[in-house]
Amino acid sequence: MDGEVAGPRERYRAQVRAEIKRLAWEQVATTGVAALSLKSIAQRLGMSGPALYRYFAGRDELITELIRDAYRSLADALHAAHDAGADVAGLARAVRAWAIADPQRYLLIYGTPVPGYHAPGDTTAIAGEIMTVILAAHHGTGVPVPGGPFEGHLDHHRHWAPDPSVPAATLRRALAFWTRMHGVLSLELAGHFTGMGFDPALLFADEVEALQRG
Repeated sequence: MDGEVAGPRERYRAQVRAEIKRLAWEQVATTGVAALSLKSIAQRLGMSGPALYRYFAGRDELITELIRDAYRSLADALHAAHDAGADVAGLARAVRAWAIADPQRYLLIYGTPVPGYHAPGDTTAIAGEIMTVILAAHHGTGVPVPGGPFEGHLDHHRHWAPDPSVPAATLRRALAFWTRMHGVLSLELAGHFTGMGFDPALLFADEVEALQRG
């Protein structure tokens, strides 16, 4: 029942799942998500491969959980920045700080698609929150509540269809912000600025300032 305190078995299961995800993130950081191995994780936990499948049905389910966790973390960071009164530039700094803190987490959701992995339809639903905050910041409104002008329109991060009351120019600015921000971040986190002799943070700030000027 809702609100019921989990019993020892449920708590143990949650702990093991959390440990599996922790080890999975370690693997992703060292070998990349494409090389994620449930067998290796099971060995580190001292359990058999079949035993691990009691907690995750397979590699794709584990990847899906990592993606959901990453989106949730970023959405929470943007909500916190918004609640603290951040403007568009502040949201950009929040995204960059989140990405720099854990590049592999960022690259999992915004980097190269995982070969052979097909995400279920609800995997990126949380990404709609991220888009809503970005669009609301450009529109000069607070984050919409259920029933608000963007409700039901930003339910997927690749399906932007805002309410007709949102000016087309606002949507274009938000999209430009989103693409250029991630363009700079993706290049930085992939190491393409290494050895060029400048501070990527300054380039990022310049891009955001240029976008704000229109």
